[in-house]
Amino acid sequence: MTTTSTNDRILNENMWLRLRLEEAEAVVDAIRNGIVDAVVVSTPGESVYTLEGADRPYRLLVEAMQQPVAVLNSEAVILYCNPCFANLFMMSLATLIGRTLDDLVTGTDRSIWTDLLQIGGNPPAQQDIRLCRQNKTSFPATLALSVLPLNKICLLVTDLSQQKQFEELVASKAALRNTEIRYRRLFETAKDGILILDTDTGRITDSNPFMSELLGYSHEQFSGKELWEFGLFSDKAANEAAVKELRERGYIRYEHLPLETSTGRRVEVEVVANSYEEDDHNVIQCNVRDITERNQLELERDRLENQMREQSAALKDLHRRKDEFLAMLSHELRNPLSPITSALQLLGHQGNEGTLQRQARSIIERQVGQLTRLIDDLLEVSRITTGRIHLQQDRIALNGIVENAVETVRPLMDQRQHVLTVSLSPRPIWLYADAARLEQVVVNLLTNAAKYTDVGGQIWLTVDQEADQCVLRVRDTGVGIASELLPHIFDLFTQAERSLDRSQGGLGIGLALVLRIVEMHRGRVEAFSTLGQGSEFIVRLPVMAALAAQPTQSTVEIAAPIALSLRVMVVDDNVDAAEMLGMLLSQSGHDVLTVHDGPSTLDAALDYHPDVVLLDIGLPGMDGFEVARNIRKQAIFKNVLLIAITGYGQDSDRTRSQEAGFDHHMVKPTDFNKLQKLLGAVMAKAT
Repeated sequence: MTTTSTNDRILNENMWLRLRLEEAEAVVDAIRNGIVDAVVVSTPGESVYTLEGADRPYRLLVEAMQQPVAVLNSEAVILYCNPCFANLFMMSLATLIGRTLDDLVTGTDRSIWTDLLQIGGNPPAQQDIRLCRQNKTSFPATLALSVLPLNKICLLVTDLSQQKQFEELVASKAALRNTEIRYRRLFETAKDGILILDTDTGRITDSNPFMSELLGYSHEQFSGKELWEFGLFSDKAANEAAVKELRERGYIRYEHLPLETSTGRRVEVEVVANSYEEDDHNVIQCNVRDITERNQLELERDRLENQMREQSAALKDLHRRKDEFLAMLSHELRNPLSPITSALQLLGHQGNEGTLQRQARSIIERQVGQLTRLIDDLLEVSRITTGRIHLQQDRIALNGIVENAVETVRPLMDQRQHVLTVSLSPRPIWLYADAARLEQVVVNLLTNAAKYTDVGGQIWLTVDQEADQCVLRVRDTGVGIASELLPHIFDLFTQAERSLDRSQGGLGIGLALVLRIVEMHRGRVEAFSTLGQGSEFIVRLPVMAALAAQPTQSTVEIAAPIALSLRVMVVDDNVDAAEMLGMLLSQSGHDVLTVHDGPSTLDAALDYHPDVVLLDIGLPGMDGFEVARNIRKQAIFKNVLLIAITGYGQDSDRTRSQEAGFDHHMVKPTDFNKLQKLLGAVMAKAT
């Protein structure tokens, strides 16, 4: 039996019950008021009873009623009840007779019953209450009390649970009608095609308007057809196989299926099919979505993704080639600088240098220094853009870093006749930082101040500690920074506007590097400026706790090492660079041998037995890395100091040097003072 037919049966039974209850109440009123003289009862035959004081006909009437009825005395003891009353409480008539109605009222509602009983049915009273059956289940009911002769009370009980079921059924049917209306509205207005199929035959029984709009067929043309007839499946067999699978699984999804319109045009669709029960049979609902536009978007997306991948690969290759170019450019620029620097240092050792010669040499030294910084900046571009700046952090005191930076920039300050005022912290400020990189920060800030401050201007450098931060300030009386440029001052390649008569030099890299290094140290840097009124840069870095006091040690004076002559091999394919460095070393008292290619170096080393080998990387025949590895393989060279002297200065180059067996990696042009310290360490060890 279907749900609809069951609901209809319950509704009919409830309607009949309500009519019978109304009839029973009317009969009781007629008997009580003496309106009727006789009552005809059909049980199942027909009998006629009079009311001439006889109790039996009245009882037969009450017993036949489908309304629960009981007669109570003034103490609420049940004197009589009809079978319907007994059935309601799931008890026998014998069990009920003699019990008080109090036993049948739930504990929470007994006060309500007591109040109702006090009225005693005079006037007639009615009250909703919860009653209790023999099996302890409770149910809602309405009690109606009225007076009978001889101080008796007539009690009629209406079971509200059945009434509630009836009301729920009515509400359910109303909700069902509303649902059907909403479904039909959705069905008619949906922007996806919808087909309803009979599960047994696989034929279309209904279609929505959008389906007609999509394919150009009317509702009548769809009805009775199978899906394959519209091109959804290749043939009838494929159609039947799909319907069979849907019966078994209850759900199927198809993507990129073709449909054919009434004009013969093919439309690509996505189909989601479900099988479900409707009334007393199963149906299939197919939701059909036109995905032609989506497919075009997907094709366009795939095209764009492929294009992006190709562009990304091209950019990576371009970036790689740019890095290679910068490294090669740096190498090629450093090579000629190296002999120039060595020649300048050699000239500086001459005792008979005149005033003009000294002035010319100073100019050349400054310009070589500027060229060296520009080359260093070229390499920093790649490190900044790729995030390949690596820190070698340790516990350091900032004052010493600042002093070194000031000495580095001092020649530029002197050249422009700047007044530099340095104010260091009276107590050491300890940082966990990369000393070389922090020195680079201070050098760049001071250099930037010097470039944009007029000749004779003032520059202030202060270092102090504020709470748990170290604060470094660089302030100048320079040209200042325009307000529109200030937010971008730390961007790569950003520089103030130049004029033909005022060129400060540089590539616009220094401040970008300052920002990156400071941020890597968990600090921050800020710029403040007004055009024409100078600028101030403030760097804030986290400080470390002060070092614990160390026990005082007695000072031991170390005697200067005895000057020794080291045997030094200088290997470089740039003959000028090798010869000039060799001459500088010879001037310092060392024995020098110069070689200009890789293979010759190995043979010369076996004959020469050097203490130190200064080895270029880019050598013909065999590169410096391979030469170093071969030297380290020889037991007789295990104590030889290997120093790479090269134009390649990237981090990867330094790593390769270390792996090849080099002790140190120096970038051209060679810092001869640093080289002398390394040689001095060898001589000290020898003594």
